[in-house]
Amino acid sequence: MRGDNLNIKKAQVAGIFYPNNENEIQELICQYNKQIQNDTIYKSRLVIAPHAGYRFSGFGTYLSLKHLSGNNIFIFAPAHKHYVEGIALCNYDYFETVAGKIPVDKITNNNLINNYKLECNNEAFEDEHAIEVMLPFLSLIKDDIKIIPILVGNCSPNLIYEIISDYYHDDNNSFIISSDLSHFLSNEKAVKTDNLTANMIENCECRNFQRTQACNASAICGAVSFAKSNNFSFIRLDMRNSSQVTNDKNSVVGYGSWILYEGEKNHYIKLYYADYIKNICYKSIKQQGKMDIKSCPSVLKQCGACFVTLEKNNALRGCIGSIVAYRELIYDLIQNAYLSAYKDPRFLPIRDDEINEITIKISLLSPPDEIFFDNEEDLLNKIVPFKDGIILSDANKRAVYLPSVWEQLPDKKIFINSLKQKAGFNADYFSNSLRAYKFYSEYI
Repeated sequence: MRGDNLNIKKAQVAGIFYPNNENEIQELICQYNKQIQNDTIYKSRLVIAPHAGYRFSGFGTYLSLKHLSGNNIFIFAPAHKHYVEGIALCNYDYFETVAGKIPVDKITNNNLINNYKLECNNEAFEDEHAIEVMLPFLSLIKDDIKIIPILVGNCSPNLIYEIISDYYHDDNNSFIISSDLSHFLSNEKAVKTDNLTANMIENCECRNFQRTQACNASAICGAVSFAKSNNFSFIRLDMRNSSQVTNDKNSVVGYGSWILYEGEKNHYIKLYYADYIKNICYKSIKQQGKMDIKSCPSVLKQCGACFVTLEKNNALRGCIGSIVAYRELIYDLIQNAYLSAYKDPRFLPIRDDEINEITIKISLLSPPDEIFFDNEEDLLNKIVPFKDGIILSDANKRAVYLPSVWEQLPDKKIFINSLKQKAGFNADYFSNSLRAYKFYSEYI
């Protein structure tokens, strides 16, 4: 529609997907802010946000966008209604919202067209909701923004990866991947499929990602590839599905929200949730592991591995942990805190009158990476003291030392020999079948 010589994209789903009234959306934002569990918001340059009606996924959408930094916002959305080969741009000047118009960054838009030989296709945007659903929130929580609307069709993830990589260097640029998850499965299948999708995103591994897992699969995979190439992490903010609103468990749509963190997940957890997880461990000990977790920060529902170490009067009083992540971190913390207190075979169970004298130390473990070596000297050369935790295994025997053990055993040779003995080998043991892995830990 043209008015005052401007080409304005009219809002199409106001009153359908979201309230057709700015005040009502402001009221929703107030409600959502009351639900946020951590007042400290990490500002992210890239988020994954759902685009369903606000009654289904509005909280997750808002939560992602609240974390978004930058004022020049690329929005990658799936082309639901029109076939698009590759990706499509538009030549609108503004997108209309119930809270005012948002300008399109025409310079960046035209650069994309020229640099990537893309085409404008306004028709594909006309009745597309996946961009529009983002705009009321953006207009109300961010000032002086411009958008670069992009519709993703039959597109290689490599193209999304290239665009993000080319523009990420500018701190004023940020990126929204607009996508819902599985569509129209039974609730049981939807939960299973969406958990698989979440694990693939959070492990930055999309080699077997299927288009049926998300309606914007190509853009998700492109963003995941970008994260992996930069050693960044995706942090889960919210996971839900439509059955929680409709109670219809026969045909379900899934929704997930993530932010990109420029570092490792465990560092993020330490930065924002250290006190929370220490309190969880204390409660688990006091309640002997019998805890009913009705809600917790979504990042703690990601798979994670931890060790919980207990000390009394600066002496070890118990230590149990998981080497490899195989369950939600929140339950790994609860179970390992309980086991450290009551099931470590080296110690008697902790008494009630001891609990307040116990110091809890938590190590959040990264996934282990195998160390490939030719001989023991080669192995020692590939180990970094005071940084690497080490796992040794051979002949059905295995032992692990956390990075904190370097404080007692700072010499690499002594460290490895002691670890061999812990596994049940002689200190000078070596074989061609010996395998070693290293990992890192965030220490709380």
